[in-house]
Amino acid sequence: MNHMLEEIVKHYPNAQETQKQLLIQRWNMLKAMSDGIIEEWLSFEDKMGAFREHTVLPPMFPLGDTPEMGMESFVRGQGYFKLLMYRQSIQQFSQIVYDYPDSLLARMYIAMAHLHLEETSEALEHFQWILPLAEHKKLKAMIYNALGCIQAKLADTGKAQEYFTLSLQNDPTLPDPLINLQVCNQNRGQLQYGSQLISLI
Repeated sequence: MNHMLEEIVKHYPNAQETQKQLLIQRWNMLKAMSDGIIEEWLSFEDKMGAFREHTVLPPMFPLGDTPEMGMESFVRGQGYFKLLMYRQSIQQFSQIVYDYPDSLLARMYIAMAHLHLEETSEALEHFQWILPLAEHKKLKAMIYNALGCIQAKLADTGKAQEYFTLSLQNDPTLPDPLINLQVCNQNRGQLQYGSQLISLI
């Protein structure tokens, strides 16, 4: 699907009228497939959420009393996040934060979604709110790694390396900060963040 979409984007501007019609047909087919996949995924997430609501599962780390995790908005927000639909994910988790202002996990998703959207100031605001309240080392490690990515995007390599080091000190098993240190040192590659967030619960 990605390859077909890239081909449409590449050829459409210079295509003749008949070829444009063909490309539009392909785009409509992709759109229908994409909508179907999203609906299937959200249905799957709803079932996962229903199971989780009635089953005691051990969390990756203790987050305290988190009733918001049983909310439909949480399940949908997480589904959108996994589908890389960050704007929709933010909308869902923002509803949760309205009802549960102290929800670290909902704010973490919002912060990471903003970071993926290159909205660093919004992401930074949420990360700075979460960090003093984060008690578990894995959560702290993820926040420090994200803060390092923000500093790297702002071209402050020294501060970025400092945050990545703090991330590794809190959780040496987290792969992202080690990769990001190499990106900073070699000045090439892609920053990694958020890959562990989906496995939080």
